[in-house]
Amino acid sequence: MGRSQSLPRGGDPRFGPDADDTGCPILHVDMDAFFASVEVRRRPELRGQPVVVGGTGPRGVVSSASYEARRYGVRSAMPTARARALCPHAVYLPPDFAQYSAASRAVMGIFRDVTPLVEPLSLDEAFLDVAGARRLFGPPAAIARRIRERVAAEQGLTCSVGVAPSKFVAKLGSTRAKPDGLLVVPAARVLDFLHPLPSSALWGVGERSAETLRRLGLTTIGDLAEAPVGMLRKALGAASAAHLHELAWGRDSRRVSPEQVEKSIGAEVTFDADVGDPLEIRRALLALAEKVGARLRAAGQVGRTVSLKVRLADFRTVSRSRTAGVPTDVAREIFDTVWALYTAFDPGERVRLVGVRVEGLAPARENPRQLTLGAPERGWREAEAAADAAAARFGRSVIGPASLLGAPDGRRNENPPRP
Repeated sequence: MGRSQSLPRGGDPRFGPDADDTGCPILHVDMDAFFASVEVRRRPELRGQPVVVGGTGPRGVVSSASYEARRYGVRSAMPTARARALCPHAVYLPPDFAQYSAASRAVMGIFRDVTPLVEPLSLDEAFLDVAGARRLFGPPAAIARRIRERVAAEQGLTCSVGVAPSKFVAKLGSTRAKPDGLLVVPAARVLDFLHPLPSSALWGVGERSAETLRRLGLTTIGDLAEAPVGMLRKALGAASAAHLHELAWGRDSRRVSPEQVEKSIGAEVTFDADVGDPLEIRRALLALAEKVGARLRAAGQVGRTVSLKVRLADFRTVSRSRTAGVPTDVAREIFDTVWALYTAFDPGERVRLVGVRVEGLAPARENPRQLTLGAPERGWREAEAAADAAAARFGRSVIGPASLLGAPDGRRNENPPRP
């Protein structure tokens, strides 16, 4: 189910916060308008106002919108220009992923205080299996209330929780509980809950398959459940038909898997207008390298492979990568590699988008940095870690994009700043 999928808010007492949670060990916790809520938390004067987080240029895209902004039709993944047309008086802010990552770590820590079986899906949502936590904390609905209370008290944020027998139903439950709600789907009532919902609510139903189902007259999950599997295979293919048929009958055997390892960390920027000036592209790559380095350090990861992505004005996309012998989370080293890749590529054309990604990740604690002969004992990584600490306290804007990497005009600064 996509993040834009909207389900009706709960209200049926059969599926309220006090419904029977017997046989419902799975929780799906979803933070409410997470990026926007973090911004309001550090700017209390914005409370009650429509707030939109995302790219602020003419090609920008909305990452998060407060519920006040959503009343005007603003949604995530919407072009920012469209959001401005719908809600011109909203406060529009660029994203600060260092702040969101810090808030996410704190929230996930609350989850892990309850159970080690936590499966993060993104910065703002996770599945929890609380079957083993009952002895300490009580039944699943009580655990959900405890989590919501702690998140509100300790982080000043709200979340919505679905409690159900399976991951799929728990996720639908949290969506229906939004914002700031709790919904229990009793094991005996799963089909009563599922079958009236639109078929587009099923995981794996995108725009094209939703249109196919509409043409077949299968507008609800109940319609799809009762449809002949042969008809579904013909319309959707064997794998998709089997998957959706199982979900439509409430069957989802997947377990909560806490070992979800991120495979790569990256960032990209779409220019407001196509760019041909190498200096402007260099500055953009500096800023992206700094952002990726900060995210790597926040995640406790290092990586060996640095990748460059370039989308040209005619929408052709080119990727280049280089693998080093020593893994890194240092923005300066990431930039040096990606700039070398760009100059070797030298597209000679105007550029629409550039991206930087680090792959081949491993825990930083298992890959200590080795000093090379003659290298200073404290250098770029320590300086960048100090900048991370300052950004966590005062915001990334006080550091300035790529300020650790050299002069703003692109001249190299060979000596690392003192941390």
